[in-house]
Amino acid sequence: MEKKKKAIILSSGGLDSTTAMAVAKNNGFQLYSLSFDYGQRHLLELKASERVAEAMDVVEHLVIKIDMKAIGGSALTDRFDVPKNSSLNKEEQQIPITYVPARNTIFLSFALAWAEVLEVEDIFIGVNAIDYSGYPDCRLEYIRAFEKMANLATKAGVEKKFEIKIQIPLINMTKADIIRLGIRLGVDYGLTHSCYDPSLDGKACGECDSCCLRKKGFEEAGLKDPVLCVR
Repeated sequence: MEKKKKAIILSSGGLDSTTAMAVAKNNGFQLYSLSFDYGQRHLLELKASERVAEAMDVVEHLVIKIDMKAIGGSALTDRFDVPKNSSLNKEEQQIPITYVPARNTIFLSFALAWAEVLEVEDIFIGVNAIDYSGYPDCRLEYIRAFEKMANLATKAGVEKKFEIKIQIPLINMTKADIIRLGIRLGVDYGLTHSCYDPSLDGKACGECDSCCLRKKGFEEAGLKDPVLCVR
């Protein structure tokens, strides 16, 4: 019997990363999920990532604690207010204050280190460059540049033991297409959390960029979002 290949999946407990994990699972990978307690405004996403890991039967779910709050510079790690009901047209807006400086670079670097230890070639990340907030570290050119760096900067790459591949199955999909794909793969989106600024009882605000993108996706997919909003 052929042994399953391993894959590391960056998991925020949100809609996109959970769908990317479902794609990896559907492709026959053994799943190793990686999440971060990085000083974000709330830990609801970590609870969601734990629920997702259990539902997806991951081999190991690793949570790494890093202090990006000490650096600040984002509404997700600093004292800035989370913008509400802002324009989702990335052609017209600047990079929003919810962008966390170098976050995906930091997260992928930890995933790369774990990949070397586990001898894993494939790292999945649920970045998307269609229905998104305009973050620079969600673009195809960034991912390909990181992938090139990964194979230059690691023992595995230099010794040609294996080649690191950053898998981005959702990169050119709309949010509606992502949701439809997840539904086909059996994803329970009720386990996920997307909101940047939830209420004290954990309900989504329904007005931040992440909530608006999520609502738009479910509406365009003709489906009901199982995660209830405050408004």
